Amino acid sequence: MVSIPSALILTVLMGAVIFFCRVLPFLFFRDRQDVPPAPGETFGPLLEFVEKLVPPVAMTVLAFNAISVPFTADFPQGLSAFIAAGFTALVHLWKRNSLFSICGGTMVYMLIEAVLPKMFG
Repeated sequence: MVSIPSALILTVLMGAVIFFCRVLPFLFFRDRQDVPPAPGETFGPLLEFVEKLVPPVAMTVLAFNAISVPFTADFPQGLSAFIAAGFTALVHLWKRNSLFSICGGTMVYMLIEAVLPKMFG
């Protein structure tokens, strides 16, 4: 178990990392005088690369985080996460709508979590 001083230090460090992740874009682009670029104009190749890369990478990290626990859990506990992840992937491939697939997968997970413990008691 983590001691209280260690937990406080970790909390402050994580808060600082989150704060600087939020502040970094404002520090990086503070010299820009214009607001968004005009149509057809871009902020540059680095920002375009980050724009295209970060959302899929973030979703991949979240997806792997969500299904990492079932690999270490006993049989019935991990089943709901795998079914919901599969449902989310299938709906996304079918509809190509992130919001619809994520909401649908979340609802399937919640329904299975409500029913599965009753089945396996």
